[in-house]
Amino acid sequence: MIAAFLNWLQHGLGKGHEDTAQSWSEALLGSLNFWNLLEGTHLIVLMLFAGTIMVVDLRLLGVTFRKTRVSVISDRILPLTVFSFAFVVITGLALLFAKPIFYYHTIWFRVKMVFLALALLNILVFHGRVQATQSSWDADEVPPATARFSAAASLVLWTLVILCGRFIPYNWYECGKPQSDAINWLEECKTSEKGEVNLAGQRFETKVAGAQQ
Repeated sequence: MIAAFLNWLQHGLGKGHEDTAQSWSEALLGSLNFWNLLEGTHLIVLMLFAGTIMVVDLRLLGVTFRKTRVSVISDRILPLTVFSFAFVVITGLALLFAKPIFYYHTIWFRVKMVFLALALLNILVFHGRVQATQSSWDADEVPPATARFSAAASLVLWTLVILCGRFIPYNWYECGKPQSDAINWLEECKTSEKGEVNLAGQRFETKVAGAQQ
């Protein structure tokens, strides 16, 4: 069901009846300048987002701006974090829309989504529990262990999110190429357009409902 939906999203949505007609996804990917602008914007706002996260987390770890209250750093930085994160999400969804099948069957994208979910969960825990006692340690040069642990987890998780995203363009693990059964299973290569090929060179293909002939 998911494979059929992604196939429709990439090859069918918005496509006309002409022989040369393209779907909206194909048109976005094949655009002369807009795709590069979209990708560049995503990377720029991602750097802004990561930079603001780093400033706050390093203060929570007691590494930088130790004489400045945590609340002062947060009030100055977090609006930029929220703004940049919104643009990261918007541009990221647009990039995903351009190549949904490719991303779905890429192990780096799947791992990235796991780390992203953990990073967002860490934010919810911090703002819901850790920050509830901030008034008692707001001016401390070194915040308590719970705050430091949340900051360290944030730095690690967002770094892993960015690294996994950076690895996506590389074809180290790609459906249709000889690779281990574990990787083929994790990428669901049997339902991909390129099929599954094991290390022995055996090809296994599953017809995707709604796929183009």
